[in-house]
Amino acid sequence: MGTVLYILAFLVSFAVVYLLIPPLGRLAFRLDFVDKPREGVERKLHREPIPLTASYAIYLGFATAYLMLAEWNGYETMAVLAGGALLLVIGTIDDWYKTQGRDFPSLPKALVQIAAAVLVYLSGIEFSGFYNPLIDDYVLLPGWLQCVLTILWIFGVTTVINFSDGMDGLAGTLSAISAGTLFIVALVKGQSHSAMMAIILLAAAIAYLKYNKPPAKIFMGDAGATFLGFVLSVIALDGVFKQATLLSLFIPILALGVPIFDNLFVVFKRLIQGKPIYQADASQVHYRLLRAGYNNRQALALLGLLSLCLGLSSIILLLVEA
Repeated sequence: MGTVLYILAFLVSFAVVYLLIPPLGRLAFRLDFVDKPREGVERKLHREPIPLTASYAIYLGFATAYLMLAEWNGYETMAVLAGGALLLVIGTIDDWYKTQGRDFPSLPKALVQIAAAVLVYLSGIEFSGFYNPLIDDYVLLPGWLQCVLTILWIFGVTTVINFSDGMDGLAGTLSAISAGTLFIVALVKGQSHSAMMAIILLAAAIAYLKYNKPPAKIFMGDAGATFLGFVLSVIALDGVFKQATLLSLFIPILALGVPIFDNLFVVFKRLIQGKPIYQADASQVHYRLLRAGYNNRQALALLGLLSLCLGLSSIILLLVEA
């Protein structure tokens, strides 16, 4: 029965996203809600206006399948959907600024991301501690530290997926691989709720990629990228981080390895150069690959392969631990 539910959840999420994206794309052109090329801006790789409305299809696809087929967990279910909705709203405002050729201030975005993380923490999804084999005991962290680490994890993963959304197909591919990896991990650990969230998100990301693969016909914008990162972070908290050992703490970090390690490099580089962390530039690895002579498809294939290898490493780590 569990397998049937996972397949059904995948199909529902995929179908909703796949069917909603074309009409939402047409609506974006009518409303002029499109990302326009900007001369002299290296981050703007496209040469034609691209709709910014895929985020709504992704959210609705996830929410529909989640409400239909996932186990109702009260405040946890509400927190995931409400937190995602908050990110969708602030992301839409940010994306609207892009349509005007302007950048939205980073502080309001950061505050809303933190608010979404707080909602999740208050619902009971949290990083509470880990099993330490050296003392053969579970280390329960102080309440304040549980709160801080939970919010930092959600905020961090949300941010790094958003920062990775700078090239056709990249954020969707990395999110799909990470979701697929976390789905396998959740199945092995017998965590049905996080497995259900992961398979639903995987389907949404794959459906989106049908339209976002190079050359992209639609973008998900900040609204979609932050939502994908937010849900991925919650899946890890609800799954592998529960009753984690010291070794298994590295599993979600490897599963999300490419965006995490790349953006840690970018953040440290900006700090060293005295630049604001949130100042948009072209220092992410995909831009560096393009400057090195790779085309979009080649850079995407390379980063996707690297992400897949890190995902497989996390699964191997899980099996070694077992």
